[in-house]
Amino acid sequence: MDIEKRKQDSSSETRVAAPNDEPAFRRALFKLDFIFLPAVTFIYFLNFLDRSNIGNAKAAGLLTDLNITSRQYSIALTVTYVPYIVVELPLTLLIKKVGPNILLPTLVVLWGIVTTFQGFVHDYHGLLVARFFLGCTEGAILPSSMAYLSTFYRRGDLAKRVALFFSATSLAGAFSGLLASAILNMAGIRGMKGWQWLFIIEGIFTCVYGFIAFAILPRAPTTAWFLSQPEKDALVAALAVDRPPAEDEQKLTLRAVLDVFSAPHMWNMALQFFSSGAMLYASAYFAPTIVGAIGYKGIKVQLYSVPPYVCSAAFALGSCWLSDYLKLRGPFIMLAAIVSVIGYAMFLGSTNPKTLYAALFLQVMGAYAVAPLQSTWMPNNLAPFYRRVTGITMGFVATNSGGILSTWLFPTNEAPRYHRGTSVLLGLSAAICFWTVLNMLYLHHQNRKRAAANGVEEDNSDVNDGVLGDRSVHFKYIL
Repeated sequence: MDIEKRKQDSSSETRVAAPNDEPAFRRALFKLDFIFLPAVTFIYFLNFLDRSNIGNAKAAGLLTDLNITSRQYSIALTVTYVPYIVVELPLTLLIKKVGPNILLPTLVVLWGIVTTFQGFVHDYHGLLVARFFLGCTEGAILPSSMAYLSTFYRRGDLAKRVALFFSATSLAGAFSGLLASAILNMAGIRGMKGWQWLFIIEGIFTCVYGFIAFAILPRAPTTAWFLSQPEKDALVAALAVDRPPAEDEQKLTLRAVLDVFSAPHMWNMALQFFSSGAMLYASAYFAPTIVGAIGYKGIKVQLYSVPPYVCSAAFALGSCWLSDYLKLRGPFIMLAAIVSVIGYAMFLGSTNPKTLYAALFLQVMGAYAVAPLQSTWMPNNLAPFYRRVTGITMGFVATNSGGILSTWLFPTNEAPRYHRGTSVLLGLSAAICFWTVLNMLYLHHQNRKRAAANGVEEDNSDVNDGVLGDRSVHFKYIL
C-alpha cells in the first residue's frame, strides 16, 4: 500500500471514530473549558489590564505629577503601538517552533517586569521608554492566543470560547476601575503616588502568573496533562473531522506566510479590525476621562467606569453563544456595530449627563461584542496553519493601527463633548456594517461556486485539502 493510500485510510478511520466516542469528547471539551480556556483567558485579562491601566493612572494625576501635556500623553500611548505592531507577526509565527506553552508565559513575565518599572518613571521620557518596551513584550499575545485556541477547538465551537476569552477585556475594564479605586488609597506609602502603586502591584502580580502559566499550559491537544488518553484521542479525532490533519503539517516558508495576502476576505476583515480596534481602545483608554467629563469626580470616576464593562461582557457572551448555535458570524457583528452606532449618536445628540452615561454603556457593549466575533470569523475562514496564523496576526495589526488612531481622538481640550472623536467612532462603527455585508456576500458567492464544483475539480483527500486549505472546494466558509 502506498503512502498516499495509508494516509487516506488512517484519516477515514479517524473520521469514523469521532462520533463513536462522543462522551470522551464531551469530557475533553469540559476540561478544556474549565482548565485550559481560563488559563489562556487570564493572560489576556492581565494583558489588557496592564496596557490600559494608564487611563486610570491619568485620572489619578499621572499627567500632573510627571508634568505631561495631553499631547505628550497621546504620543506615549502611540509609542506603545509601534513596536507592538512590528513584533506581532514575527513572534506569532514562532508559536509552532517554540511552542505556545513557552512563548506565551515568557512574554507574560517580560511585560510584567516592564509594567512594574512604569511605577518608577519620573518624567515624560521615562514613560516613553516604558511604553515602548511594553509594546515589544505584549505585541504577540493576542494573535498567539487566538492561534493557540483555534488548535484546541473546532470552528463551530470557537465563538463562545473566544467570547469568554474577550470577556477578559470587559472584566479588565471593570476590574481596573475597582482595583484602581483600592490601590490609589495607598498614595503616600513610602512617599509614592497612588498611580505608581497601581503599576507596581499589577506588574508584580503579572510576573507571578507568568511563572505559573509555564506549568499550566499544554503545547498541543496530545500533550494536555489534564486529559486522559481516550479524551485526547476523541479530541484529536473531532478536530480532524473539522479540519484536514495535513493542514497542521504545513512548513513555515515565506510563501506560506505571504499566501494569505491574496485572500479578499482577509483584507475585508482587516478593515473591520481597524475600526473595532479604534472603538475598543478608545473605550479602554478614555472611559474614565469621559466619565469624569460627565461630572463625576475622584474615586467615583473609577467606580462609575465599571458598570458599562460588566454589561458588555454579558452582551458579548450572549451574542457569541447565539453565533455558535446558528453558525453565523456576520449578522451578529452587524448587530453589535449598530448598538455602538446608537451609543455614539446618543452621545453626540444629548447634553443630559444620564443620557451621556447610558450612551457610554452602548458604546462599550458594541465594541466589546464586535471584537470576539471578528476574532472568531477570521480563523474560521482561513487555512492551512500559517495562512490562518498570518491572517489572524494581520487582523490584530489592523486592530492596533486602529488603537493608534484612538489615542488621538479624545484630547483634554475637547472635553466634555469630544465631538470630533465621537463622530469618527460613529463613522467607523457604521463602516463595520458595510464591510460585514460585503464580506458575507463574497463568502456566500464562494460557497455557491464550491457547491457546484465539489467533487469535480479536485480529489477528495485530506492531503490535498490540507495543502489548499480554505481554497479547497470542500472548505465551506462560515458566514
